[in-house]
Amino acid sequence: MKPLVNILTLSVSIILIFNSTAFSQPIYRGNYGNVPSAYVAYDKYKKAYKYHFLEPMGFYGAGREIPPPKDLKEVRIGFLGPLEGSNIVEYGRQMLQGSTLAIEEANKKGGYKGLPFKLMVHNDVGLWGAAANEVVKMDDEGVWAWLGSIDDIVSHVAIRATLKLEIPNINAGDPDPTFTETNIPWVLRVIPDDRQSSYVLCNYMIDIKNHKRIAVIRANNRYGRVGTLHFNRTTTRLGYPIIIEERFGDGDKVFTAQLERIKKIKPDAILIWGNPRESALILNEIRAMGMNQPVYCSDRVVNPEFLKIAGSNAEGIVTTCQYNPDTDNPKYLAFKKAYIARFGMEPDVFAVHAYDGMNLIIEAIKIAGLNRALIRDVLTDMKTFQGYEGASGKIIFDASWNNIRPIYLATVKNGKFVFTPAPPYKRTD
Repeated sequence: MKPLVNILTLSVSIILIFNSTAFSQPIYRGNYGNVPSAYVAYDKYKKAYKYHFLEPMGFYGAGREIPPPKDLKEVRIGFLGPLEGSNIVEYGRQMLQGSTLAIEEANKKGGYKGLPFKLMVHNDVGLWGAAANEVVKMDDEGVWAWLGSIDDIVSHVAIRATLKLEIPNINAGDPDPTFTETNIPWVLRVIPDDRQSSYVLCNYMIDIKNHKRIAVIRANNRYGRVGTLHFNRTTTRLGYPIIIEERFGDGDKVFTAQLERIKKIKPDAILIWGNPRESALILNEIRAMGMNQPVYCSDRVVNPEFLKIAGSNAEGIVTTCQYNPDTDNPKYLAFKKAYIARFGMEPDVFAVHAYDGMNLIIEAIKIAGLNRALIRDVLTDMKTFQGYEGASGKIIFDASWNNIRPIYLATVKNGKFVFTPAPPYKRTD
């Protein structure tokens, strides 16, 4: 029995070493998801006896002992995004271009010990299960980490495969609040999620603008359903639950039936949650029907297509944005200049976060070497990249490796979006 006891003691010691090494650094200690204290569910009535997602999920498996391969000619990093066969191809292209720029800049600096980084590009088409197959292909290609995607369903399926195959993943486009609640210790997200947008909108609409009767019209898909989840819950906690929720499909052009029902109950504000084209068409129809209520939108309307379709109707529209495109941050200005020179277009929210996410992967590889588990350790150790100043702004990871940095309000003034810091929360108790 003595050898068995020694083995068990050694195993426990190894686990404790990994645990203390990975998580001994200070981590974010605010409310989970950066939820304002006044918005915490049931908090004014009873404190919960247990709170989740306040400690990082450890990885105690094998793999750190695997030596780097020999005779490599390139260092491969995977990419998964909607590049064809999807209604969000525009976003996927921007995400790919941001990733590509980061790879090219790293190679100009010598790559990894003289080896060039190579992006292994994979398309996601939003089909259930297809994303897992693409992650398996990346594993066959020998990628050391991968970046993507945007579609909620694709991203959720893909990270199940990344868990099984033990490949580090950084998400730069999926705003689904539940994404990092999967507790997969191989996954990080660098773009702030929709709960941050929901909290900012609730504070602005209810406590600052004094709207009490809010109507919601949203996309009838996971982006619309999960995106508005925390908005709906928070309005209820603040005492003013939404009075009606209508839905529309991607590609719809007429919304008369839904808007007639909204008009009938006379809301004092309307929230549209969807992609730029449908949101702009809904806004135009709202105004054509003589409805003059203030209109708010999800952050995807921060897009030239929305302004083009909505025209003068866009004036005064308020939404949120995960970063400030008008910042004077030198890192962002350098990124924007290089991006425009390389691709001939302005970068969007997916491009800048992909650029930052890919740079984190590259830096982690340089620190850890060619070992997936060690790359994961560097990415998730809560010290190496905590507070990292990227082109999109500072990255602030909570214990689920979700970026919870403050976001911005975006208001259309004189035909363009003007960005301001989100106002302080009026309710603090």
